[in-house]
Amino acid sequence: MTIKVTLTKQGNAQWKFRQADRDQDEWLPAKVPGFVHTDLLANGRIPDPFYGTHELDLQWIDKHDWEYVASFDVPAELLAQSRVELVFDGLDTFAEVSLNGAPLLTADNMFRIWRTDARPRLRERGNELHIRFRSPIREGLKRMEQLGYGLPATNDHSEDGGLGDKKVSVFARKAPYHYGWDWGPRFVTSGVWRDVRLEGWSGCRIRDLFIRQDEVTANAARITAVVEIEAERDLEGTLRLETDGHAWEQPVALRAGLQTVELAATIPNPRLWWCRGYGEPHLYTFRASLSAGGAGDTAEVRTGLRSLRLVRQPDEHGTTFYFELNGVPVFAKGANHIPNDSFVTEVTRERYRHEIASAAASNFNMLRVWGGGIYEADTFYDLCDEYGILVWQDFMFACSMYPGDEAFLANVRAEAADQIRRLRNHPCIALWCGNNEIDAAWSHYKEDAGWGWKEQYPPELREKIWADYEAIFHRILPEEVARHAPGADYWPSSPLRALTRDANQHATNKSAEGDIHYWEVWHAEAPFERYLDHVGRFMSEYGFQSFPEWKTVRSFAEPEEMELESKVMLAHQKNEGGNRRIKNYMDMYYREPRDFASFLYLSQLLQAEGMKTAIEAHRRNKPFCMGTLYWQINDCWPVASWSSMDYYGRWKAAQYYIKRSFRDVMLSIVENGGDVEFHAVSDERTDFRGTLRLKLYDFAGQLLAERSMSVTVPAHAAKRVLTTPAGEWLAGRNARRVVLVGELERDGRAVDTKEHYFVPVKELELEVPDIRVTVETAADGGAKLTLAADKLAKQVWIRAEAEGVFSDNFFDLVPGVPKTVTFLARGGFAAFEPGHPGAVEVRSLIDFIKPDAAQP
Repeated sequence: MTIKVTLTKQGNAQWKFRQADRDQDEWLPAKVPGFVHTDLLANGRIPDPFYGTHELDLQWIDKHDWEYVASFDVPAELLAQSRVELVFDGLDTFAEVSLNGAPLLTADNMFRIWRTDARPRLRERGNELHIRFRSPIREGLKRMEQLGYGLPATNDHSEDGGLGDKKVSVFARKAPYHYGWDWGPRFVTSGVWRDVRLEGWSGCRIRDLFIRQDEVTANAARITAVVEIEAERDLEGTLRLETDGHAWEQPVALRAGLQTVELAATIPNPRLWWCRGYGEPHLYTFRASLSAGGAGDTAEVRTGLRSLRLVRQPDEHGTTFYFELNGVPVFAKGANHIPNDSFVTEVTRERYRHEIASAAASNFNMLRVWGGGIYEADTFYDLCDEYGILVWQDFMFACSMYPGDEAFLANVRAEAADQIRRLRNHPCIALWCGNNEIDAAWSHYKEDAGWGWKEQYPPELREKIWADYEAIFHRILPEEVARHAPGADYWPSSPLRALTRDANQHATNKSAEGDIHYWEVWHAEAPFERYLDHVGRFMSEYGFQSFPEWKTVRSFAEPEEMELESKVMLAHQKNEGGNRRIKNYMDMYYREPRDFASFLYLSQLLQAEGMKTAIEAHRRNKPFCMGTLYWQINDCWPVASWSSMDYYGRWKAAQYYIKRSFRDVMLSIVENGGDVEFHAVSDERTDFRGTLRLKLYDFAGQLLAERSMSVTVPAHAAKRVLTTPAGEWLAGRNARRVVLVGELERDGRAVDTKEHYFVPVKELELEVPDIRVTVETAADGGAKLTLAADKLAKQVWIRAEAEGVFSDNFFDLVPGVPKTVTFLARGGFAAFEPGHPGAVEVRSLIDFIKPDAAQP
């Protein structure tokens, strides 16, 4: 039986740290897992890194070496084992490890799992584990000098780190976003960032258990338990596999050393794992038991049984790009995910659960783990398994070219093997993707395409850099996926049309195959309406920025700094010109805000309307388009960014809009050439049959016209169910003072409700409404709020004293049509639970518009 002893701060060890390259620097208490930055902060040696402009003041930290020391005793039971290994799940990044004065290992990859034999150096009491972390900046500069030329790394904020144009991030296998990004700060960390433990065993042990899913249908699941076993000597024994009342066993003949044993099994009529909206995400726990020569071991893994593939087949438009789960095409709805913190050891299980629960509550079925961050914690994937959230998993390469020397390539191969093996049992993993945007940025086969990278190099060097790229993304990574996760799909780069090795390889905004990152809206300041014209087979990136709410902004700025171009506000806007760009779009779509707090609110409305326009365009074009993953759901610090939830997990307006636009059955209303089109979209597995009710109101709540009709939408389909001329609804009425409300019903219950206005928002003739709120206790002990208004209240914002979310928010309130919402508090591991909102404030768009700009 394997015995494990944890050596974290919360386990069996006491940790301390100090700056290594300063004479006689004092030792300070340390927390492991953790980073130098978080330990310095905890000891009061640096200010809050996220506050004000402190980021730039803390760039000295990454230029130094740091030492960590742990003192610990070893239980007699562990010392009695003949084999004892020291295991590091994460060392960030360049580290030299010794135990009781003897060198044990040298590490150079944040993403690898490091193991070494510790048995000869251990004693029962007074062990000392010493780790010296070399400066990742000095290490990067040395490696750049050895290479002899720099490599493109667009988002490496080297100038903030005092390095000028020296982009050293590409030389370290550590989280790229640590070096800065266009939404995140530059904090180049060092530290023991994941668990440390001792593992002891005698005789034999199970090193790894993989449930390979050979063929899964509703009738039977044919699986193979792939069991990696290590034995001290030749042994005869038995291997047994159990799950959910089923058991299989077979004899094994073990030889000394490491070997793999396969045990085939069939589960009749399995309960399948489904993503959210398509069925239950059922999970099985498999237990392998090994008994041999008087020794033995057990291992458990949890997985879901499913068939899952990326379908790329020629059709009349080009080539499809969609995921098929258990034989059913899935329209992917979700977002890109970045690390939840610049210092990921600060991310608690509750923070992870809040993000995944928010995704599920917002009708997501997919998240993309983007390649500039980290391979996420086990907790993240466990929660995605439980909530039925598919994961598009990037390898950790983004927006850079990388070296191709033998040592670097071997390091990448070992990293890939470690991470694939760690994650391959998770049913949520839908795709392994080589990198983010590198193929598009370099565009090797098209001279006038790309980001201008390849033009910086002479032809011979250009070919060398591309060959290094191909070695990683076209050879090593797909080989490792095939070796360790047979049957899993691999996609070399996002975005990409296809791996053609010619000019047709690179994706464009008009590609009818592959996946697309569409950024003319935002970066080129194209209007939101451009989303209607640029719809690809799978929209894996697009987005629009907003500020977080006032409460969040106050966490990093003082009232006197609440100005768009203040030093602090610019420090918390990492996309160059981003604040100005938000202002330009605001001038396009809204009237002038009253003050800076109003600007924050309007920025969120802008983002929300943009995301609604994009998402509904993508869904209306189903099945040509089969996926929409916006950029991005979360933040790593409090900042103006593309996130729909801010750093503290507070839902922005966009999150509520996205929740509505991601409904499994959705109504979408769009005006096109003077006609009003009504589209119904269904992701359900059976036909939808219901009623479409249309009502025209004036802003005082008077019903002016109405119409209803039966609607049928086939399973997994989008359908335009009605087209009417806008003039038929207006009939001489003031277009600035009417709203058309569409409601899609099934069995007398509203499935979706949408409003349509016949003029832009900035032209609406709004008046100040009287919004009345009634708060009641719900049956589950939570709070139920009913809102009513005497005049149209546009984009009503309910703000609660307590932390939590409402079932709906940032909605339009029509007079005579009350709206009831519930409040769910944020707390504990449940992410959301019944609770009371405390004091509630309710405001609408008119409250945030300058009085002299209130009327067009």
